[in-house]
Amino acid sequence: MKMKQLGRYAMRVGAVALCSAALCAVPMMAQGGAPGGAPGGGGGGRMRMTPDQQVANLDTAVTLTADQKAKVLAIYTDEQKKMQDLMAAQDPDARTKITAMRTEDRAKIRALLTPDQQTKFDAMPQGRGPGGGAPGDGAAPPRPPAPPQ
Repeated sequence: MKMKQLGRYAMRVGAVALCSAALCAVPMMAQGGAPGGAPGGGGGGRMRMTPDQQVANLDTAVTLTADQKAKVLAIYTDEQKKMQDLMAAQDPDARTKITAMRTEDRAKIRALLTPDQQTKFDAMPQGRGPGGGAPGDGAAPPRPPAPPQ
């Protein structure tokens, strides 16, 4: 009789422990807070695309020439450095500055493209896409503000 009660008790404790672990893991995954998560934290655990990946993604969409690839890579590399500098400085206006930077960089890239490529480029989504950013915009969307503690 005691063994049955002990077994039921152990089963209940195990279920509570499992549910507790699951409840604790969900907020951590949503914030990208797990060790080895997304660089720069946040972003829902998605990795940001490297400039090379962004160029490859754009090349798939619009078929870039070798010269265009080199120029677009320089734009994406410069954008990545500027974004890292903004994040490191913890600039309160970072979101606004990043949005303006993306708009400016999209215009620079569009200017490098042929009219046919521009049509394809304009059709690309600018919202969330693979890697956390839109294919072609080269950056993850800004994180929402952290909840008060």
